[in-house]
Amino acid sequence: MMEEERMSDVRLIERWLPIAEIGIESLRERTPMTPFPAPNRLHVWWARRPLVAARAAVLASLLPADADHDAFLQALGIHGDPLAAKRRIAVADRKGERLGKDAYGYSRAFSYLATSDDLASVGSPSIATVLDPTAGGGSIPFESMRLGFNAMANDLNPVAATILSATVDLPRRFGPALVEDFEAVGASFRTRIREKVGDAFPSEPVPNTRPDGYLWARTITCPYCSGRVPLSPNWKLNGAGLGVRLVPRTGDGPGTAGRICAFEIVDKGLDHSKGTVSGGDATCPFPDCERVIDGDDVKQQAQEGGMGEQLFGVVCKKRVETRLKSGKLGKPKWERGFRAPRPEDENAAEIANRLAEKLPEWEALDVIPNEDIPAGNKTDEALRYGAKAWRDMFSPRQLLAHGYASETFREMVEEDRVSGRLSDLRRASYVYLSFAIDTILNYGNRSCRWDVVTERVRSIFDRHDFAFCWSYSEMAIMVEGLGYDWAVEKTSKCIAELIELSNLKQNKDGPLFIREYAKPASEVVISSKSGASLDHILDESVDAVVMDPPYGANVMYAELSDFFYVWLKRTAGLVAPGLFTRRLTDKQSEAVANKAHFKGQKGADALANRDYQEKMAAIFSESRRVLKPNGIMTVMFTHKETSAWDALTKGLIEAGFIITASWPVNTEAEGSLHIKDKAAANSTIFLVCRPRPAEQGDETTYWEDVEPLVAKAVRKRVEEFQKAGISGVDLYLASFGPALEEFSRHWPLKRGTPRPEPVAKKRRKQAELFEEEFDPYSVTPEDALDAARREVKTWRLNQLTHTKGRGDLDATTSWFVLAWDAFKAPVFSYDEGLRLARAVGADLDGQLIGKICEKKGSDIKLWDSATRAAKSGLGPADGSRAMIDAIHHAAHRARTRTLDAALDLLKDAGIDNDPQFLAALEAVLEVLPPSRNFVGFDVATGDAKSAADDFDALEKLRRLAFSDKVDEPQQLSLFVEEAA
Repeated sequence: MMEEERMSDVRLIERWLPIAEIGIESLRERTPMTPFPAPNRLHVWWARRPLVAARAAVLASLLPADADHDAFLQALGIHGDPLAAKRRIAVADRKGERLGKDAYGYSRAFSYLATSDDLASVGSPSIATVLDPTAGGGSIPFESMRLGFNAMANDLNPVAATILSATVDLPRRFGPALVEDFEAVGASFRTRIREKVGDAFPSEPVPNTRPDGYLWARTITCPYCSGRVPLSPNWKLNGAGLGVRLVPRTGDGPGTAGRICAFEIVDKGLDHSKGTVSGGDATCPFPDCERVIDGDDVKQQAQEGGMGEQLFGVVCKKRVETRLKSGKLGKPKWERGFRAPRPEDENAAEIANRLAEKLPEWEALDVIPNEDIPAGNKTDEALRYGAKAWRDMFSPRQLLAHGYASETFREMVEEDRVSGRLSDLRRASYVYLSFAIDTILNYGNRSCRWDVVTERVRSIFDRHDFAFCWSYSEMAIMVEGLGYDWAVEKTSKCIAELIELSNLKQNKDGPLFIREYAKPASEVVISSKSGASLDHILDESVDAVVMDPPYGANVMYAELSDFFYVWLKRTAGLVAPGLFTRRLTDKQSEAVANKAHFKGQKGADALANRDYQEKMAAIFSESRRVLKPNGIMTVMFTHKETSAWDALTKGLIEAGFIITASWPVNTEAEGSLHIKDKAAANSTIFLVCRPRPAEQGDETTYWEDVEPLVAKAVRKRVEEFQKAGISGVDLYLASFGPALEEFSRHWPLKRGTPRPEPVAKKRRKQAELFEEEFDPYSVTPEDALDAARREVKTWRLNQLTHTKGRGDLDATTSWFVLAWDAFKAPVFSYDEGLRLARAVGADLDGQLIGKICEKKGSDIKLWDSATRAAKSGLGPADGSRAMIDAIHHAAHRARTRTLDAALDLLKDAGIDNDPQFLAALEAVLEVLPPSRNFVGFDVATGDAKSAADDFDALEKLRRLAFSDKVDEPQQLSLFVEEAA
């Protein structure tokens, strides 16, 4: 009876979610060559969720279970059949056709603003409050506000809180007037900054040509010949073969002055100079030396201030006039080119003098950062190569420009303050101006690489770290239309789009948006504090908590955001000082698994995971406090490491939640028919939670009774997930949801039968670390995840060996097949390989590594037949150790000799009719990447190509000798359907 009362207010998300449609629309938001949504472009923040996924999570968490499904899709903005459209696009792509921007037949879902009629049709509540306690970039509160709900957005990080304000609150508060005011502020800033910085970037000597960027190599001194060594792993400039040749000038020999390299632009790859750095070690390019310089020597020079930089190329654009068919002048084109440096490009001495003149004043007025870079998880790379303070991330010319930008910002704010023009609207404009300045910081530092494919500067946060760049690219920030002009104009467009997405009412009979400003009635509350202490929110006042929490050790937000924080507190902090009171961002209170906090302590990784679990439990507990008794908490989680899932689930359970539903949505990156070298997870799992009923937990429940229920729950859902397009490693991740649902319903759990103490070294270390005695009766969420893996393993093996009457696969062959099936790449995480080995009953280190794969760092790399043969690791040809041995023997014989020779080998081994061999052949042909001979194009690239060669040999062998016993691989028919 109590269960019926608790579930009387069942929500849509607990019963149904259109995961395939949401997944496709999530990917459409990030379609290459189309603008990302304005919130994504406004300012850097890491690991943002797609807007349509956030909207679906918010709305489905508030709607009743019987809400109309079609009306829900309408409110989401999915106004067609994205699955059918995606199939049409795939067919067209294979034919070399392009269906254009209207291929789906409707605009991208995120651009749609649900009407009041839409929301009424789906049964949306007229008033509701949605909380995101770890709001980050703001997708969830932004969509909550757009749906007409009160949005409460919190983030500990002041950079995130500023982004939240600029994304969710300011556009709706000020409307179109904000664009006009910002453009006035931006225009003034651009004029002033050009006057101060302009001549720091030399103009081009050729008429109608402008500089576009500068390519720099970091330099060291060769300890053997005293030559100045420019460092770059390669000297490519673009994908067409253009590159750089070094011209070493040897002076009067080793140890003499004048040993420096000049540079030439060459147009053939064969003429490029070899890279001068690899694996951290440098190679002297001077022909009378050519010694290898140890990586430790390179680091030592960097840390002692001996690393310099040298310009090795200038990117320029030439204006080319065009003619229309009528003969009139058309719009001019700018054609990119490259040139070698000229003496006139060298203005380092002038820059140094100007910087020396300004630095005392800037330091006295606190215009530029003086903060040191703290040791951390992501900052160690910068510290390792000599960057001690945040200002060291910039070259002298870059620092001069950024200093002038900060100075100009301060001057403008002070002028408006004195004149009485510093209204709330003007303050908002300055927040956005600080974002425009941050854009140039993002693209104007020593960690911006040159992308030879797209031929453009990549930002420092091309990755989620501070990876050191041996050679870097510098944007020509003072060229008209580039640099600050571009940053201000980009920000202005973002503001306008945010206003359009947020505040303009929609006319159901007219165009998408009508130009009429109407401030929404819903409220937005933004805070910057720990998600575990939301003291401004009343008990039981929130209808739904929807959150996208930090993912364990995935992103170190505070460490990364310091790069912006030290500048923002000197710009945005002038108009919003309450957010920028600390010297640097708060890293100790941040809910991430940061092992840097436990440096020097035994078991730092385990300590970091425990710290993350405890902080997430505190955030979940606070969410439960503010949640109404019948409220829902939906947690979005994207992580393939079991440790993160275990920590998250323990946190949920400790906070008093049970999981009532789960949904996998493909949100991360477009899937591809091409097999990549390294596996990745693409799905975000929505975990739907409710407060655990008070009566649950009084009685002991035994794991032995619950484990079959966990397996049954996974079996019930896995086919549904597969039909929705979830596959590979994501299918395993998707199974975690139903497994944890069942697990949490029966908590607390213990074993009735003790399990033996694990002997694994890792577990022994953790036991010693925490000074805890091994408890043979304990149960953890990881037990449920292991059960889920075993169930998916059985499911997939039954599918892959689809002919009836076959023998079971042995553990080694099962692992090989399931690894290719799950990860769809030859390289994947060792930890994930270990868990898969447990699921099939194989010993990874003793039975698999060194025989069918190798361990490389924290990864595993699968071997093909040729690699195994070269390493004398093929094993017995009769499959007595593992049937994958016989499969690889046959593939290698077919590849190196003939198909008949391969067949003779199998006959001699007496296994050509063995049911286990036939089952193994069938399964292997379903998971290896198919070859060009059978699908018409190269599915596999890089390290995966050798596996496709195995497929080619084995499929030809099947057609020669086993077509009556082993069916054609089903994956081939799928490729044919795609190409039809």
